Amino acid sequence: MSTGRRSIVLMLGLAAAGAAAGATSGLAWQPSRNVWYRRTWGIDIVGVKPVSSGYMLAFRYRIADPEKAAALNDRRSKAYLVDEATGTVLSVPSMENVGELRQGAVPQAGRTYFMIFGNPGRLVKTGGTVSIVAGEFRVDGLRVD
Repeated sequence: MSTGRRSIVLMLGLAAAGAAAGATSGLAWQPSRNVWYRRTWGIDIVGVKPVSSGYMLAFRYRIADPEKAAALNDRRSKAYLVDEATGTVLSVPSMENVGELRQGAVPQAGRTYFMIFGNPGRLVKTGGTVSIVAGEFRVDGLRVD
């Protein structure tokens, strides 16, 4: 194999490894803690990603145990995101015709749910660390992908 071809193969391998790492970085924050959230709250944390050109942040979680996870979909509990670097608190916006940008349906095992948080002025950047709070539920140390 020529040197040029080896370089391309190496770059493609590194790009694939980087994409795979990026796809699971929300889970890679501390795998042992993710097991704790599955046992205690019945969820697997998928991650936090910027959406709407960074003006909103989406927290996604997959339901493992619908009974334990019901508290996260309870719209009576207020949800918010805290930027750990600045202490900025971001809330779930409420739209006039849609309501709050979080799901409130009865959770079903295997489905992925979300909460959308406003990020005015793109205060929280990719690579930042945040906490998510919803009623009694709290998760710290999530990296924004």
